[in-house]
Amino acid sequence: MANPLQLKTYTPRERNMYMTGLFGQNILFNIMTVFTSYYMQSVLLIPMGLVGTVLVIAQIWDAINDPIMGTIVDRTRSRWGKCRPYLLFAPVVTGVVTMLCFLSPTFNPGLSTTAMKNVLVVAWACGAFVIWDLVYTTGDIPLWGISALMTEDEKQRQKLQAAARIAAGIGAGVAVLAFQPVALAVSEKLEVALNKTPADAEKLGFILTALGFTIVGVITFQLTGIFVREKIKPSVKENKIFENFGMMWRNKPFRQLLLSGVLSAPRGLTMLLALTLVTFYFSNKDPGKAMLYIALIGGGLFLGMFGASAMVPKLLDRFTKKNLYNASNLLEIAPNLFVFVLYLISTKVSGGLTTPALLIPAILMFTLKGVCMGIFNTLQTAMIADAVDYEDYTSHVRPDAVFFSGQTFMVKIGTGISNIIYAVLCGFVGFSDKNIEILNALIADESVKQVPREVMEKGNTEPFYEMIKNGEVYGSLNPDQVYGFFTMMFFCVSILPAVANLLAVIPTWKYALTPEKYKEVLAELQRRRREADELAIEAE
Repeated sequence: MANPLQLKTYTPRERNMYMTGLFGQNILFNIMTVFTSYYMQSVLLIPMGLVGTVLVIAQIWDAINDPIMGTIVDRTRSRWGKCRPYLLFAPVVTGVVTMLCFLSPTFNPGLSTTAMKNVLVVAWACGAFVIWDLVYTTGDIPLWGISALMTEDEKQRQKLQAAARIAAGIGAGVAVLAFQPVALAVSEKLEVALNKTPADAEKLGFILTALGFTIVGVITFQLTGIFVREKIKPSVKENKIFENFGMMWRNKPFRQLLLSGVLSAPRGLTMLLALTLVTFYFSNKDPGKAMLYIALIGGGLFLGMFGASAMVPKLLDRFTKKNLYNASNLLEIAPNLFVFVLYLISTKVSGGLTTPALLIPAILMFTLKGVCMGIFNTLQTAMIADAVDYEDYTSHVRPDAVFFSGQTFMVKIGTGISNIIYAVLCGFVGFSDKNIEILNALIADESVKQVPREVMEKGNTEPFYEMIKNGEVYGSLNPDQVYGFFTMMFFCVSILPAVANLLAVIPTWKYALTPEKYKEVLAELQRRRREADELAIEAE
């Protein structure tokens, strides 16, 4: 008779290759964060309202498709398992489509939006992104879904998923912290070496940088499919697509997590605006300063996330998942609000938030935000895996991919909602196409040497910079406009995430899956698996 305590689990090599794959996959994902949050708006100059509308529609549609992809994965039966086949083929295809996104032509703000050239630019950029999002999903859902299939041991799974969040965070950190400064540095070199305009050099610099990062992301992502093995067999019963939609809603713990994730959507504005904020407010497009401030502010955020993710397994020895999950949201409210207070103070100080007396507390606040985000993200993954076990216990169906598609669904709906909010606010303050083109020209104009944050002033509508095109005034900027640009950005990375933190705890305040019930679930599932193993041995 099999030893009931002999739980199947992953090997050290499988753990390491899984983490390496998550590192690479998150490089690819965050390259596209750069594409949608900065490149489309500030390099391709596509109007933010247009970008936001198209991307939101695409992301909402794709989010609806995620459970469909999850169903396809859960119904897959192969000699490699149900998640691994997709991990063998998705990385390379994702890499190819990533590069297609960056190769889009540039929008011309001087022409009508309906001009054929501009229509083709929008069609290319947004169409390539839609294709990328669909291709990415074929690898993302199996990648997170396989984490619940690599071990039967709850403690080992908690450690794996905490480590997975750290590896994913490091991949994200590499892309977010290094991509922009590297691209700007390459652009500067190309401008001199090839005698290109600043705009053309910046675009080529981003394309070459995207190529390098994509190659690294694809190679490392590929290792998961090659080396990781599934330890838990798929359930015999298979649900159809519409049955899975019903199952996701009927599973109360999962439903609570889903609602919480959707309500917390504006938290994504922090990552969405990070590069734009650093580029225009802190660094004035200087590669060295961009690297410095991304390292200081973004580094604090990511270090907080890594440290918190590593602490979660230990914290769970003392606190329940529900309490930690809710506490991480409520504790994040304070640093979010304090960041906006620091910004308001900085508008009265020369140097703004780059002044050490304000920059240091700002870094500390972003680090605290990172700690709370790390706990939230790690527990969200762990609690979804618990909901999978609960469904297996109640219905004898194990919907790993379907439920982890819910995690992808939350990310995409959250990104869609964040894009809607950002697009509306950009339109409200005029931070779009033509004004961004003028702001780029201001920064590139060596005869002016003007730092935008140093001239912003609420209520001052006297133009301080005029852009000349073809011998005529193309457009101008005034201090009040610049004040509106930056106030909108800081509002998005502080006040709105604080509201999201408060909303996120409403569905999970009375979380359905108690520790006592989950112990009962695990014991019953382990008993069933041992019986199935014994029957298989007897059948041989």
